[in-house]
Amino acid sequence: MSYEAINIQQKLGQFSEQWSPKIVAQLNDYHFKLAKIQGDFVWHDHPETDEVFIVIDGEMSIDFRDGRVDLKAGEMVVVPKGVEHKPYAAQECHIMLVEPAGTVNTGNAGGNLTAANDAWV
Repeated sequence: MSYEAINIQQKLGQFSEQWSPKIVAQLNDYHFKLAKIQGDFVWHDHPETDEVFIVIDGEMSIDFRDGRVDLKAGEMVVVPKGVEHKPYAAQECHIMLVEPAGTVNTGNAGGNLTAANDAWV
């Protein structure tokens, strides 16, 4: 067994694509994913699971059908399963997502922003 720290900034430096989460660690059946985001995402939900957004650098918002949450570096939010949401970032924002392995970033919405859900960095 090998034990080593995962350097989040170093991992973020290994990719430039936006809206394309990359797995950096696994805890039981959960993946920790890093992503760079900017602009609007799609309205979607995850009927089977909650989703955690942790802002590492920058600022983002998540719109809900009945409200909105604004996040900045060092803040996080849990989006409950089945709740429709749409992330947005005016400028590039670096985030960590925590969700079950195999979770598709666009839920059932699909479209051209659907990313591979098994890409490691």
